[in-house]
Amino acid sequence: MKTFLRAPVALGLVGLSSLSFGHTVSLEDQVVTATRTSQTSSIAATTVFERTDIDRLQATSVEQVLRRVPGISISNNGGPGKTTSVSIRGSSDKHVLVMIDGVRIGSATSGVAALQNLPVEQIERIEVVRGPRSSLYGSDAIGGVIQIFTRRGDGGDPSPYFSTTVGSAQHLAGTAGISGGSDQAWYNLGVSSLKTEGIDARPSRERDHDGYRELSGTLSGGYRFDNGLLIDANLLRVESHNDYDSGFKANADGVLSAYGARARFSPASIWDVTLQVGRSEDDNKTYSGSTVNSRFDTQRDSASWQNDLRIAEGQLVTLGYDWLEDQISSSVSYAEQSRYNHGLFAQYLGQAGKHDWQLSLRHDDNQAYGEHTTGSIGYGFALTDSISFAASYGTAYNAPTFNQLYYPGFGNPAIEAETSKNIEAGVRGQHNWGSWSVNAFNNDIDNMISTVTVAGVSLAENVDKAEIKGLEFELVTQQLGWNWQTNLTLQDPKNRSYKASDGDLIRRTPEQIFNLDVDRRFGRVGLGATVHAEGRRWDDAANTKDMPGYNTVDLRVEYWLSHDWRLQAQVTNVFDTDYETVESYQQPGRAGYLTLRYQVL
Repeated sequence: MKTFLRAPVALGLVGLSSLSFGHTVSLEDQVVTATRTSQTSSIAATTVFERTDIDRLQATSVEQVLRRVPGISISNNGGPGKTTSVSIRGSSDKHVLVMIDGVRIGSATSGVAALQNLPVEQIERIEVVRGPRSSLYGSDAIGGVIQIFTRRGDGGDPSPYFSTTVGSAQHLAGTAGISGGSDQAWYNLGVSSLKTEGIDARPSRERDHDGYRELSGTLSGGYRFDNGLLIDANLLRVESHNDYDSGFKANADGVLSAYGARARFSPASIWDVTLQVGRSEDDNKTYSGSTVNSRFDTQRDSASWQNDLRIAEGQLVTLGYDWLEDQISSSVSYAEQSRYNHGLFAQYLGQAGKHDWQLSLRHDDNQAYGEHTTGSIGYGFALTDSISFAASYGTAYNAPTFNQLYYPGFGNPAIEAETSKNIEAGVRGQHNWGSWSVNAFNNDIDNMISTVTVAGVSLAENVDKAEIKGLEFELVTQQLGWNWQTNLTLQDPKNRSYKASDGDLIRRTPEQIFNLDVDRRFGRVGLGATVHAEGRRWDDAANTKDMPGYNTVDLRVEYWLSHDWRLQAQVTNVFDTDYETVESYQQPGRAGYLTLRYQVL
């Protein structure tokens, strides 16, 4: 794809965190998720993590990577593999669209993607867009979009990679794979496993360790023909097992998978066509001992047709169609077990002099909850060669889940989709001493679905409203030989419902989030530290169950044995901070990990 923004504007408008975690954005760097097209810049606030960043940070889970993003807070039910909720800018976990290699994932019954089950060692890149994106993707993207790209080959000679990690709580993880290709072809094959004793998630209920294990595999490949036609395909499958504190020998088995295939070609010099099909599966089965308690399986099939038209220099028009079908199978009897959605979308990206803009519009027609039209407008202006201003307004919606619509004794087929209106503005700078940004946002969410109990009967109803205001500060610089990467989020996530909780804070949402990463290389030795802090949060909508704020400190070191081999060690939660992100569920205390890693660089 071509670049549509001139260099000073591109450097100013690209999400600052794209610069923040180990790589410098150049005009060859591409961000896909913010516009559904490959661009070197984005008016939207965008954070990017590459594989090199994940390795340097020694992350043992996807959550450890994501919590470094401004505005993201994470709630976890007691350690590795346990239920994890990700909130962007104070919105619900159901308001975050998650994709793997362009394929939408998540449970259609709960409405949440199982990020805790994704193998971090199989990930090549993560893009996080903060702010509404329903005008491009449809439902779910009220708070933002997380897109995860799995490892893939670079077209060179066969390149094996390998890592093994041992650590506290009998943590044992391993990864092995090979990637490569030729001038026109590329491939990757990888396997990964993790087994840990875990922690005692809820000591007040059972005195035991709640273990977790997973086994995953990825396969991807592609080929570019002489006529320019590109085809590629990818597969990710994860099988997991969890032990819980919720009854006699409570445990669960899960399967998470994403499959996709894509063809891309150019019928004319100004016209690129992309065809993509995909399927994701989210299967969960819970047990007491060997007795099955429940089963919830989701299958999501999707297809898209996208046309990118370069109508003039610096002017790109995108027209497309999305089709999605959700199907569920469960031990619970739902009134409906499938639904389809048709979506038409259009986008215009333009640049003239110091001005840049993004306009998008989408119309969705869903079998279960009707039609919705969403739109977005963004504008950027280069104040100087190094400082730029950006502002945007967007609407979004979130579809009711199968549980909210049809779960026996709770579901309500009459409820409507949740809707939102978001406005934000920011100033961003790129200088020879580093980069910085300040963003302000205001998101009003209506028709929020909540549980209403009348005469002892609980039903899903559209009764809640929320207003979330916030500021995000980011700074990246090098001082005293160290690389400093920090961000601070200040937000006011208020419940605006017409009931007793009006004015209270949204549950499990902190008002302050702070991140700091400091790294330095001394020859073969790399040193680093991470500080993460969050303000207090409430576990209930009535704000009666207070969970204090906390901070954690992580230390890491690595030693390069050779150009391709390195030994890494880290201590997480160095001061053994005792904290909770969900009431009564402990979080891991001090832990140590040792990793041996091989990768041809």
